[in-house]
Amino acid sequence: MSETIDPILEALSRYSAAVYDKDVSAFVALYADDLHVFDMWNNWELRGLVAWREMAEGWFGSLGDERVVVKAHDVASEMRGDLALGHATLTFTAVSAQGQELRSLDNRLTLGLRREGGGWKIFHLHTSGPIAHETLKATLKRGSP
Repeated sequence: MSETIDPILEALSRYSAAVYDKDVSAFVALYADDLHVFDMWNNWELRGLVAWREMAEGWFGSLGDERVVVKAHDVASEMRGDLALGHATLTFTAVSAQGQELRSLDNRLTLGLRREGGGWKIFHLHTSGPIAHETLKATLKRGSP
């Protein structure tokens, strides 16, 4: 991969394409074998590609004929040697087979990548949403109270 390409931006672009295509293999190919995920959905943590593949198969399989468009906002990244760190807000928008927007949510994301075998792999991923103190409910739209 060219040094002029930001590995965080490249990973987010490939992530968006894999999610839209519901391509489990392309999705899992983004990640290192020793991946450690703190995801805000269902599990406290996931470790390794087997667990992450199972999550992706379940997610993509649950969509039926819907697709999910992922857009990254406020992306920031920093690279030092063989490590890259980044954060962004991702908007996930479900669309019907006809392209009609059905629903959307925002998710905060922090990710760590390392150079492996001539490319970059995500070895750590952390997703979150702020929790309202009064209700203990997650805020899933950026800018919502």
